[in-house]
Amino acid sequence: MFSDLKAIDQEFPAFFASMIFILGALVGSFLNVCIYRIPAKKSIVHPGSTCACGKPIKWYDNIPIFSWFILQGKARCCKAPYSFRYPFIELLTAGLFLAAWLQHPHAKAACLLLFIALMICAAFIDFDHMEIPDRFSYGAALFGTILSVTVPSLHGFQDVAPMIAPIKGFFEAIIGIMIGSGLILWIALASEAILRKEAMGFGDVKLLGGIGAFAGWQGAVFALFGGAVIGTIGLGIWLLIKALIPSLRKKAAIENEEDADGLIGKQMPFGPMLAAGGLLYLLLLEKEVDQYFALAIELVQSK
Repeated sequence: MFSDLKAIDQEFPAFFASMIFILGALVGSFLNVCIYRIPAKKSIVHPGSTCACGKPIKWYDNIPIFSWFILQGKARCCKAPYSFRYPFIELLTAGLFLAAWLQHPHAKAACLLLFIALMICAAFIDFDHMEIPDRFSYGAALFGTILSVTVPSLHGFQDVAPMIAPIKGFFEAIIGIMIGSGLILWIALASEAILRKEAMGFGDVKLLGGIGAFAGWQGAVFALFGGAVIGTIGLGIWLLIKALIPSLRKKAAIENEEDADGLIGKQMPFGPMLAAGGLLYLLLLEKEVDQYFALAIELVQSK
């Protein structure tokens, strides 16, 4: 059976890539449910998808990505508008699933699909509620460690002796958890001592530890500092857009009279930035970042 699937993959690589994209869209639809219901302490299984008016959503109105456009962003039952974020998360998940599948060997890519789902949930819940449920950070740490042992290629140990690779994978995950969570914890404590107020939540500490389980210590360090850069760039773009669009600037001034820019001076969630940094590392920059750290270590040891 597996040989047949491998043959199909070799002959028709676009087939499995398409299936992964569709899987990502379906998972993204489920993540929308998780992002809304988990903070509200509601079941993610029962009841099925319902409109804001309480009526069940028919299956043909719940097709990932497409339904929002077919319905023009309005519920069929009550014509109430619903957010574009629903198809955005579905498309984002599908795109990231496809990127993982195309960028990595299939065994590693399968592990990263779980990582992507956890990061999307954690990021959007933190963005909405300024908190990261432990099930995502602890889940990333737990599953990352288990997968590091069962799929050592997650950390690049596919060419190591079969008896040694799981051990190396395990220690890579543990080191990633320790360095990731420890580094951000000390930064948070130092920032709190200097600013005399909480600069980062403990949820960020646990989330970066979970990222380290999947990405190793190099990925955790990159997620921390790379995520800060991503957040700074994103904030700059947002402020520029609002400066160029009068309607957005007016809306910000109405919502926050003390701060017309709407974001400056407010506490901002760091979880989305950490998640973005971890995804950027694992899906695009892993080789380059690892080479940079290896070179830096080599230069330090040579002195």
